[in-house]
This record gives sequence, C-alpha cells and structure tokens, in this order.
Amino acid sequence: MNKIFKVFAYLLGAVVLLLICGVAYLQLAFPNVNPAPELTIEYTPERIERGAYLANHVTVCMDCHSKRDFSQFSGPPSPGTIGAGGDRFDHSMGLPGVFYAKNITPFGISDYTDGELFRLITTGVTNDGRPMFPLMPYSYYGKMDPEDIYDIIAYIRSLPSIESDIPDSEADFPVNLILRTMPQNAEMVKRPDPSDQIAYGGYLVNASGCIECHTQVSPQGVIIPEVAFSGGRSFPFPDGSLVTSSNITPDPETGIGNWTEEMFVKRFKQYADSGYVNPKVAPGEFNSLMPWTMYSGMKEEDIKAIYAYLRTIPAMKNEVIKFTAAK
Repeated sequence: MNKIFKVFAYLLGAVVLLLICGVAYLQLAFPNVNPAPELTIEYTPERIERGAYLANHVTVCMDCHSKRDFSQFSGPPSPGTIGAGGDRFDHSMGLPGVFYAKNITPFGISDYTDGELFRLITTGVTNDGRPMFPLMPYSYYGKMDPEDIYDIIAYIRSLPSIESDIPDSEADFPVNLILRTMPQNAEMVKRPDPSDQIAYGGYLVNASGCIECHTQVSPQGVIIPEVAFSGGRSFPFPDGSLVTSSNITPDPETGIGNWTEEMFVKRFKQYADSGYVNPKVAPGEFNSLMPWTMYSGMKEEDIKAIYAYLRTIPAMKNEVIKFTAAK
C-alpha cells in the first residue's frame, strides 16, 4: 500500500511540476511580439484633424473610451468625458472576467512613448508587457495603415487631460493565461486609394470592426467566420433587455440586399441632420449599442465605399429580432 501511495505522490508531484513549468513558460515567453518601435510622431494640425475623424467616426475609439449616455438613443458620448475611459465589461455580458476601458487622454497615456502607443494599439501589448483582452480590437487596427495609427495617436495626445482612476482589468482563470498567447505582430497595410471603392470599403470595414458586432460568436466568445456579417449577436442592457445586431450581408430578405446606396447613406447621415434631435430613451425601451451619432460624422464617400464592399460579401439568410424587452 505504501508503494502505491509513493507512486501516486510521484505522479502528483510530476503533474504539479509540469503545471508550474507551463505557467512559467507562458509568463516568460508570451506575449510574443516585437519590441515597441523607436517612433516620434509630428503632431501636426493635419494629423490631429485626421486622427479626430478616425477616432470619433470610423474606428470610434471614443465609443468605449468615454462615458456613453444611454438615456439617449444609441448612447452618445457624454460631453466632458471624451477619452476618460471607465466603461466596464463583465460577466453580465458573457465575458470571462471584468475589463475596463482605460483613460486615453494625456493623463492616462503620459508614461507611453509614441512607439509604445503604436504597439499597444496594433498588437494589444502594454508598455509593461501585459496583454490586453481583445475587447480592444487591436487585431483589426494591426491591419491598418501605420499613418492612420499615427494620426490617432496625434489626436489622443491633443485631448484635454482628464483625471480618472480606472481599475485594472482582470481575466478569469484560465483565460488570464490563454490571453498571453493572443497578441501577434501587426500586419500593416497601405490604405487603398478611395478610387478603388471596394478595396477602400474593405479597409474601412476592418477599421470600423463591423464584423465584431455583426457576427455571431461561439460560446467561448470567438467570432464564427462562416456567418460573418449576418448579424445575430446579442448584447444585454443592464435592465435585462436584449439588442441583437442586424444582418448586413446582401441577402434581399433578411439583410441589406434591397437597399440602394442612397438608402444606406441616409441611414447613417440622418443622425447628422441639423434638424435631428436625439430622443430620450427610458429603461426597457428600444435602444441600440450601434453608435449611430458617432458614425453619422463619417464622410459620405466613406459610407458609400463601405456599402460597395458589403455588396461583395456572400449573402446569408438570417432573420434577426433586433430587440427583446426585459421580462
């Protein structure tokens, strides 16, 4: 009997040792990305203007890195909170942990060099080597033109500094270990010329992360590529109601197959009309996570390019119930 116990103890010890070695390897070898580049960006008015356009109307960084006012339709950012962060994403949203959008005003990024910010945005690795949970869509930003990322950095450096105390994000075990393997080196591209409307539209669709919300995910929260852009991903509101993303494939019955370019553009630009008043929305009433008021500032030629690109993706039939009130 003692011999059996000894064998069991040896096996248990070997397993524990393997686990310790595995955790140590993950901690030491990952995230496996290149060092932050030596980079000094010239913060010209042109860069800041272009960065403001991208961060507020295309990549919509300020969608998460500001306080959104969901007492209004589509939750526009509250004045005075632009870049201050603080949005919380947790288990109630089906996430494996508690994650916070960080302060990206000069107060929050003062200890970052331009190169470290560039690496953070495009690979998801902080200046102290920590991996970010991919709620921050760094995998999409890592496929953008470096010049656009430089512009965004120039813009956030120009924001008014807002002091805020944001907690650190905490992923649950074992996601906190798996997370270390997720960041990858960026694969930057040159922004297509707008004259190549479909290629340019594809670039904007990636930069905007449209696939992230308009695609169903697996139980592990991973995008299902086979149903890309067909909608059906649900997002809970605090009151228990549920909003579900639309099918934006060119299916004529359940998607946007019957939409004209004019209809598509109008759907976005109506929120920028001088006569538009954003309605108040009471808890339990229909609301949307889609930041319409932010996207409404997108240039018309850019919206048309997105439309042109979406017309080229496979049409998929998927009837979506956009809103389910709390029971």
